[in-house]
Amino acid sequence: MTQYVLTAEGPSGRGLVAGLATAAAAQSCNILDSAQFVDTESNRFFLRMLLRDEAAVGRHNLSAAFDAAAAPLCLQAQVHDAARKSRIAVMVSRFGHCLNDLLYRSRIGALPVEIACVISNHDLYGDTVREQGLAFHHIPVKDDKAAAERRQMQVLRDCGIELVVLARYMQVLSAEMCHEMSGRIINIHHSFLPSFKGAVPYQQAHEKGVKLIGATAHYVTEDLDEGPIIEQDVVRVTHAQSMGDFVSLGRDVEAMVLARAVHAHATHRVFLNGQRTIVFPPSPGSFVSERMG
Repeated sequence: MTQYVLTAEGPSGRGLVAGLATAAAAQSCNILDSAQFVDTESNRFFLRMLLRDEAAVGRHNLSAAFDAAAAPLCLQAQVHDAARKSRIAVMVSRFGHCLNDLLYRSRIGALPVEIACVISNHDLYGDTVREQGLAFHHIPVKDDKAAAERRQMQVLRDCGIELVVLARYMQVLSAEMCHEMSGRIINIHHSFLPSFKGAVPYQQAHEKGVKLIGATAHYVTEDLDEGPIIEQDVVRVTHAQSMGDFVSLGRDVEAMVLARAVHAHATHRVFLNGQRTIVFPPSPGSFVSERMG
């Protein structure tokens, strides 16, 4: 039987969960999992339900039914096919650890995504990507950044991309691209910002004797590295470890955090709430590899 994800958000009030649950029952849907949250500061309500379509009603009819149920509750509702994979583009520069991790997780089914293409301002990973039967677009940036970005956007449109993942893509995106793809670009960076900015953050961290290093995945906005945070994690380090150890551990945590963020977005578990996010936990049975937590 087909499973669907119902997402809903809007002003908080009484009877919201009951109204949507009643609509699910009326459509012969079994609720397999449900999570809801009210942000008391903004008075906003957020809900995610995993439904099993017992009577084969279908997504179109379910969408109409939940729209009708959500309207009097002042909610915006969407129904997503839980089995459908999001089409994503991965953008990368010189460091390939996050790209390779995403390719592997996608290939084994640990991430519910279809990597439609890889875009890079360097030609380092063309063979690796093409060997997996994926399209690779080498689009240099240094000569004409605006023209390069126009080419990138055309690739994204031609490929029907729903999400862009910056897997250590080391170029700042324009305000126009951030605006057009708002809420659909995820970036990864080390969690040392703003304390350790620049090209050698792990060297700076090692010199300062930090005890924790980590990474942050967030949506991209015009404000560099300050978009709504989706996922973070840290790993403990000691005085006995070298700068090379810091770099290796940092790359591991970057790959893990980015994969978790992509998984959360692709399974409709992330809600934007102003400058913050609401991130619900994975549904029971969701295939999340051991390394992803």
